[in-house]
Amino acid sequence: MSYLEAIAAALVLINVALVALRSVWNYPFALVAVTLYAFVFFEAKLYSDMLLQAFFFALNLYGWAAWMRARDESGVPVRWMTDRARRGWGLATIAAWAGWSFAMDRYTDAAAPWIDGAIAMLSITAQWLLARRRVESWILWIIVDLIAVPLFASRGLYATSAVYVVLLGLSIDGLIQWRRAAATGRVAR
Repeated sequence: MSYLEAIAAALVLINVALVALRSVWNYPFALVAVTLYAFVFFEAKLYSDMLLQAFFFALNLYGWAAWMRARDESGVPVRWMTDRARRGWGLATIAAWAGWSFAMDRYTDAAAPWIDGAIAMLSITAQWLLARRRVESWILWIIVDLIAVPLFASRGLYATSAVYVVLLGLSIDGLIQWRRAAATGRVAR
């Protein structure tokens, strides 16, 4: 484990804990963490995850602005998606995964193009839904965590793998909290 990986891992944990608490202050931690992880994943030849960090950086900027605009004196609301939106996002994510992973398999020396591609495309969808404050984002993060733990361990990224175990717990907690908030109409702080 490098110092860079350790710092990035700690920042991710702080970020996700703040997201689960529905705190807008998660975003500064996310921006630094994704920048550091771009370097970590490049070294591990996990190119989908490396490129994903650039997307996360941009989407975190968007999410930060969106959460700030949605805030009022009572906080930031969270909601469920419609069934139609779920189907649309599901099909788009599967199509993106197949296309991206095929390209990574064919045109790069990526270590695990199909699994890494699944993590990347599910993460893009999850992060987009998180920025839009949708409860389903946490379900996708749980799936990402379950896939990422063994992949990162197999690449020798043990600290990152351990972080994803913790993220799994935080994602489950986030899902519970956001479900409760969506059901009761409570909003984020």
